[in-house]
Amino acid sequence: MTSPADRNLASQPSLFDRIFRDSEGNIVLGQAPNLPAIVAVTATLLQAVLPTSRLQTVVTLIAFGTWYTWAWQELFAGVNYFRRSLGLLTLVGLIALTLTLITRY
Repeated sequence: MTSPADRNLASQPSLFDRIFRDSEGNIVLGQAPNLPAIVAVTATLLQAVLPTSRLQTVVTLIAFGTWYTWAWQELFAGVNYFRRSLGLLTLVGLIALTLTLITRY
């Protein structure tokens, strides 16, 4: 016979499940990109090939804003802890990059 406490422990999701599974039980590491991710990647690539100009500055701001939006969405609405940690790491990276650029000028 199993006690109610043993049955309750058996129904608890494992650490692996909490990190990598979504609410339907699927393992989710990546997913189809949403609009902020598509715009962020496109703007980042454009930023790398454009010559230094006002257009490049605008594209840089668009890239930053869309990366920030994507990271914020992942952090607070990600399907699992792995996706939420990607959002957190991206936000920390954006803040570190911004602070580095600010102190450089």
